[in-house]
Amino acid sequence: MKELSVLVGGRAGDGINNAGAIVAQLLNHLGYFVYVYTDYPSLIRGGHNFALVRAADEPIGAYNDRIDYLVALNQETVDLHLLHCPDCTIVANADLVKSLQSGQAVSINSILKAESAPAITGNSAMIGAFAKAAGIPWEIVGEVFRRHMPKAVDENTRVARRAYDQVQTSRPIPAIAGRPHTLISGNEAIGLGLAAGGLSAYIAYPMTPSSTLLHFLAGNAERFRITVIHPENEIAVILMGLGSAVAGAKTAVGTSGGGFCLMTEGLSFAAMAEIPIVIVVSQRTGPSTGLPTYTGQADLRFVQYAGQGEFPRFIVAPADPGEAYSWSAAAIRLSWKYQIPAFVLTDKTLSEGSYSVDYERLMDLPSPDPVLWDGQEPYRRYRVTPDGISPLAFPGRKDAVVKVNSYAHDEDGITTEDAGLVTLMTEKRRKKEAKLKEEMSRYPCVSVRGTAGATTALLCWGSVRNACDEVAARLGLRVIQPVVLSPFPDQQFSAACQGVDRLIAVEENATGQLAALAREHGVSADATILKYDGRPFTPDELLLRVQEVLPS
Repeated sequence: MKELSVLVGGRAGDGINNAGAIVAQLLNHLGYFVYVYTDYPSLIRGGHNFALVRAADEPIGAYNDRIDYLVALNQETVDLHLLHCPDCTIVANADLVKSLQSGQAVSINSILKAESAPAITGNSAMIGAFAKAAGIPWEIVGEVFRRHMPKAVDENTRVARRAYDQVQTSRPIPAIAGRPHTLISGNEAIGLGLAAGGLSAYIAYPMTPSSTLLHFLAGNAERFRITVIHPENEIAVILMGLGSAVAGAKTAVGTSGGGFCLMTEGLSFAAMAEIPIVIVVSQRTGPSTGLPTYTGQADLRFVQYAGQGEFPRFIVAPADPGEAYSWSAAAIRLSWKYQIPAFVLTDKTLSEGSYSVDYERLMDLPSPDPVLWDGQEPYRRYRVTPDGISPLAFPGRKDAVVKVNSYAHDEDGITTEDAGLVTLMTEKRRKKEAKLKEEMSRYPCVSVRGTAGATTALLCWGSVRNACDEVAARLGLRVIQPVVLSPFPDQQFSAACQGVDRLIAVEENATGQLAALAREHGVSADATILKYDGRPFTPDELLLRVQEVLPS
């Protein structure tokens, strides 16, 4: 695989994320597939931020440690990252980088003064300097600025051109025979998928790394014809979401682990009252506040068992924007068909990472409709049916008395403590779970990738699959990724493991939560590779760790 990596680093407030996005578009327009990882501390201003842009001639979804081009807006960037790029090409801000053994530097202050431009445009000068050092034609630079610069296009373009003209080409990046792809983040893909699934309302309190989903949907609320609300806290979020759904609006809420803690009583309410709701949980390092701006996979068991009592739930954990789009749409549809909570379980790596996406290759999943009351017989909100699914009506419907009750209740929604009725309604909810599991047999709930027939397989979930894909390609391994985690797809998972005599679980948590879940369903991993420092696996790092557990 042909690949290269560009790191853009500086302080918070320097526009590092935007600079990384523009660099990604430059490489995208040269024909490469792109992945962008952003690293930043939990600070409003200050601290070291960087965007690592990796480009390759094949689809990718992870970054590697090696850096080929270092774009340094300050001295700290050079000091921290030079170790990973002893032979990389460096382009630096001459005003702040005073110790530079090699590379080229431009004075941002001088350029801004010459163009009478504000300080915020300084990163455009660094992008222009990088583009010239990398031999990217100005025509491509200009087109990318016109199409992707969020504001002040002319001003930023002039600043970039002045820096471009001050630098010499030192390490040209060859264009390849690829076409530009759409670049979107995981959270944007989730938002698009929810909209495709019929979303009417999104309700969230900002909590990294789910916050950009709130921002994306709020910015596109008119286009998607949805209502977006930011309440005062996560308790208000879940209760407002349930009220919205009771009124007939297909609703999703979003948070991270700490916010979901506050939602768990509302989750049980949704289960007992059979209210459809989609909950997006984007994981970060915990417990408690943990590392607010870093990743993790430690909330699988929490999401699987949250809430008191026993009730069905749907959990999907996508690995890339394509899966995030298709399965988010499926989550909202399945939630409404079965009147259950549905979870889209993601993580910082996927939520905030940006990827090349080919819309023509998106999965086409079934589109079930909710069961609605036909008005032919007296309405009973919790009518017992063969599959446990009660026809829906909404408040205001003529001849329908719609009761929503978190207490044990009868078919009409009237509170009861009768032992027989409690048993009946519990079994009703269990029937929905059985019906959902049967329906999921027609969905691709387990992804099998890598070398077909390989007897050694990597077991993974969520964004970790992207690093596993690369390692499997190098070592000739199989990759098994359960996408749906509840109800667990026993038969598909068992089929995926056929012929495997060594199963290696790879997870970003300290206890091997997927490995434990697989063990409950009759499949035990032979080894586990775990990482829990808040940083995602890189393919190079994972390669070494897999080799350590392979038979010699």
